[in-house]
Parts: sequence; C-alpha cells; structure tokens
Amino acid sequence: MNDPIKKWRFEAIGKSIVKTLNEKAYDAHYVDNLEEARKLVLEMIPEGAVIGLGGSVTLNQMGILDDFRSGKYQLIDRYRCEDHVKAYHEAMDSEYFVTSTNAITRTGELVNMDCSGNRVAAMIFGPRRVIVVTGANKVVKDLNEAIARIKTIAPLNAKRNNHDTPCTHTGFCEDCLTQKRMCNYLTVIYHGMKNPGRISVIVVGDEVGL
Repeated sequence: MNDPIKKWRFEAIGKSIVKTLNEKAYDAHYVDNLEEARKLVLEMIPEGAVIGLGGSVTLNQMGILDDFRSGKYQLIDRYRCEDHVKAYHEAMDSEYFVTSTNAITRTGELVNMDCSGNRVAAMIFGPRRVIVVTGANKVVKDLNEAIARIKTIAPLNAKRNNHDTPCTHTGFCEDCLTQKRMCNYLTVIYHGMKNPGRISVIVVGDEVGL
C-alpha cells in the first residue's frame, strides 16, 4: 500500500484483532504483507500434507497456489478438476484447509457467507487444521456490520464467479431467489475454544481480497 496513513490504520487494526483472536483460542498471527503471509502458511504446512482450499481472492493474490501445485503437497485442486463437488467432499477430510474470511468482528467472530457451503462447512468441522488468511480491511465492528459488508461484496463475488444474478446487473445485493445466488449459507464462528489452535488466522496489515 502506497498511502502511509491508510497503512498505519490497517497495521493498528491488524495487531489489535490478532490480540483479540488469540484471547479467543485461535492461533492468530500478524504479518505486514501478503508475501509474509505466504511464507508463514508454508511454514505451517509440512511437505506431503493433504490440502483443501476455499474459494478466495486473497489466496490468488498471495500466489500460494503455485506453491501448493509444486508437487510437494497433495493438493485437492478445486480449480483444476472436472468434478467440483467431489473435490469439495474430499477437502472436508483434508489435513489442512486454507481459505480466507468475509469479515471479522472486533470481538473475534469469523463471519462468512457461502454459495455451496463447502468452505464454511470445512472451516467449522472436518479438516484437522484450518488456516485463514485475511486483510485487516475485513475487520468490522459487529455482526450487523459484518453482514452489511458481505452484502456489499456479494456483487463482486458473483461477477468474478460468472454468476448471472440480479446483483451483477445493478451492483447491489438484491436478496434474489435464483439458483445462481451466491448468498445461501451464513455462518458465525464465535471463538476457537472448542478446539484451541485448530483455526489459525493470519491477519495482513493491509487491504487485501474483496
């Protein structure tokens, strides 16, 4: 980020939310940029591990998919498969599931909206470890602001996935009832207390993802 004032704000938000997340039994880390995030993810995952993926702009921006496809890992590649539903099911039993999140509240809740539900299902249960990479720009005040944020980015997600929904024509969430609707499953992970450390959250002190 070139704007030093905005960068300062994202750094402050990022470091603050990491403290909160660790207090809520997540395994949280602050990094300055996406390259540091990429290196940290690769440190966390041993070679040979089975990796599942959630659909994520952030992961694409990190360039980490090339690392996962290097042959050092057993990647369940949702982007290069003929049967996406099969890949989604296989990812539920992966050793590591790597994804992002739509929003984080200041009290440490991970808030997500899914189209098929595979990403949020895996975040909640199945994979042994979950690694969430997110920008500090996704930190919001509370659940209401989280849902408002999700509705704001919904047209962008629909557009990037080539879903012909009303929001891709108006730019606003229209709360549609169509098969192509992106917003079908809303989940809130309140904390990591049930399985301390299972969910790692890497917060980038910058504006990344949608």
